[in-house]
Amino acid sequence: MSAININATRLSDELKLSISFKWLLALYAIIPLCLALQLIDASFWQGYLQNHLPSSPNHFIVFQILFGTPHIIASTLLLTSNSDYLTTYSRKLMLMTMAIAIVFGLGSLFIPYKVFYVLVAAWTVYHVIKQQHGVARSVYRLPNWAFYVLLWLSVVAGLIIYVGIFLKNSLDVQQTFWIKQSAGLLCISIILFGIYCQRYVSSLFGRCFLWANIFLVLSSFYLYIQQYYFLAILVPRLVHDATAYTFYVTHDYNRHHAKPHNFIYGIARLFHIPLLIVLPLSSFALAFALQAYGDDFISHLSEFFFGVSIHKAITLGLLGYLALMHYYTEAFTWKNDSPYRRYIAFSK
Repeated sequence: MSAININATRLSDELKLSISFKWLLALYAIIPLCLALQLIDASFWQGYLQNHLPSSPNHFIVFQILFGTPHIIASTLLLTSNSDYLTTYSRKLMLMTMAIAIVFGLGSLFIPYKVFYVLVAAWTVYHVIKQQHGVARSVYRLPNWAFYVLLWLSVVAGLIIYVGIFLKNSLDVQQTFWIKQSAGLLCISIILFGIYCQRYVSSLFGRCFLWANIFLVLSSFYLYIQQYYFLAILVPRLVHDATAYTFYVTHDYNRHHAKPHNFIYGIARLFHIPLLIVLPLSSFALAFALQAYGDDFISHLSEFFFGVSIHKAITLGLLGYLALMHYYTEAFTWKNDSPYRRYIAFSK
């Protein structure tokens, strides 16, 4: 999700669960934990984790099942399983679906693969970092210009790190050098600008949020330089996903605790499944099923009916589409005037 302009609101009688800003800040504890893990591995375990954790993009399927795809599916379920939300945003969804079909369908005939890859990577990084800065914005309250300077410095640095990790097998020595140099200079700029921005932040809590978001990028850069690629991606992804699930679960609990408003929570009530685990359980189960078995199922099905085997229809086709729609819809579904926000309240 991409929460922006968040203002702390009082709980109404209908909102039984609120989102604590202290909890959201606590999620950044993954940063020192991963850094400590890297230091322990380098100092005492002779690089065992570095050698055995996934280091190639081809190995990140497990990572996607655990950390990438589930929260995208959770977001999709939240939107599509509630008919009023689907009705509200149907026009935008149809237009974006057409845009994706045109750009990635016809565009693939003319635009090189690496250009597509960098464009999608840029949108991914922007989505991840914008969410975290958007959530923290009402806490550290930077002026608009300072907020966006810090945001874009972080996005560009994050994109360069992302490309350095996921395209590392296709980069030559010179390209790798320039990627590391560019990311390093941007990280220094982020630190210096963060120091400058402190003058605008009146509370210690706000400064903690400010530097938590800065260290989100800095820690990824450090882990990338140390060649702990899995941890470099894990840090921002885990913080991002945990933050998103906090909003999704809070929304669903407040919307459905008195009475189920969709079939998912109707089934959950029938089987006495606790509301707090319904969405995580559903999204992780679907992510596993689609990633592990979806491609083979569609391939066998298409071969049986049409004599042609369609490859990666789920992992590249369906899940790719859902990811792009997720990046798009999360930019407006959590704004202050969104129907989602009726079920969200905040506390310190």
